[in-house]
Amino acid sequence: MKALILQNASHEGPGTIENYLKENKIPYTIVDLAKKGYKIPDASDYNALIVMGGPMNVYETDEFPYLIEEEKIIKKAIEKNYLVLGICLGAQMMAKALGANVTKGKTKEIGWYDISLTEDGLEDKALGLLGEKVRVFQWHGDAFEIPSGAVRLANSELFANQAFRYGKRAYALQFHLEVTEDIIKNWLKHGEEELKPLKGIIDPKKIVEDNKKYIHGFEERGRIFYKNLFKE
Repeated sequence: MKALILQNASHEGPGTIENYLKENKIPYTIVDLAKKGYKIPDASDYNALIVMGGPMNVYETDEFPYLIEEEKIIKKAIEKNYLVLGICLGAQMMAKALGANVTKGKTKEIGWYDISLTEDGLEDKALGLLGEKVRVFQWHGDAFEIPSGAVRLANSELFANQAFRYGKRAYALQFHLEVTEDIIKNWLKHGEEELKPLKGIIDPKKIVEDNKKYIHGFEERGRIFYKNLFKE
């Protein structure tokens, strides 16, 4: 296996996904699309595609024209039955590439929230081992519909669609399975302006406190998911 990782923001790297790939000697290439002069290698040289999150939405193609090329790569990878994993924006782009709508949510999820696995989610070879209810880290305001032919794997109290699988090898996760405690702290700094109007709704101090409660168990669940996802 060889993985191509598309990064949509310089501060939103692959985190624990990269750690797992390194530990298991799975070769990978990271392309930071936020940097000028980026070059996307020929995707046919890879058989796994990982698309990370970012602060933009899927329709901001005028400001972020690389989203158009990125969507084409996602669509082709799914058609060729590559292993595909989309995180947050990456999941929304997968939904869009498969013909589903992505819209602004009624609220934002930023911090630690419970998701519940559906019956299909509990039966899934990769996600099902995480448990019926899982506390995950979120940072998003947009929502995706489930594409035709895909299987909904998880939901939350605020968002009906938290994960789906298309075919056997394409997974879209709205939540951020890749985060570490340091990554979250860095995001809180980057996201100060976004958090200001949410004062009284989203509490950054509580997020920092919750990190200590949940991050270690969350990272372990990530390892379980990656182990089952990246099985040849």
